[in-house]
Amino acid sequence: MADTIEASEVQVLACAGTFPWWSVLLWGICAIIIGIMFLTTPVITTIAMITLIGAWWFVGGIFSFISLATDRSHLALKVITAILSLFAGLVILAYPLFSTLVILPFFVMIIAIWGILIGGTQLFHGYSAKDWGSAALGLLSVIFGILLLVYPLQAALSLPFVAGIFALIGGISAIMGSINLRKMQTS
Repeated sequence: MADTIEASEVQVLACAGTFPWWSVLLWGICAIIIGIMFLTTPVITTIAMITLIGAWWFVGGIFSFISLATDRSHLALKVITAILSLFAGLVILAYPLFSTLVILPFFVMIIAIWGILIGGTQLFHGYSAKDWGSAALGLLSVIFGILLLVYPLQAALSLPFVAGIFALIGGISAIMGSINLRKMQTS
């Protein structure tokens, strides 16, 4: 037990020099602001986030084309990726409301499939290793994934609230972590 505590302390100390404490604090404050926005104005914030994803994909498509000037390896894959990114980005930027109505259920489906696959893997591992806690978590993950597949519209409507809660929790954790990081970096 003492070896695990020492190993985790070493990992924390190794990561302490990676980021300045103020950048973790800034990230935490931004996460809290985004969390509050998701919880107070979920529709507007979700549309804004989907629009940012569209801009990200559009710019990514441009950079994929630019990268072809210096590296022509995997040419077909890069061209297809660039065209799809540009197309998806343009569609989202041109129709942000419609895109939000399409992308949110798509995200829910991906989360559902991911939950079923990860849960099934955890369930199998828990059963074969006689780790009933892992098996129970795997079963819950599979049930969660199935519920998302059965009720995708309700899940899509609740996604901004879930994102807001996670952003608040992550932001508070980052702020608390930045305080500890500052103490570690100054000592």
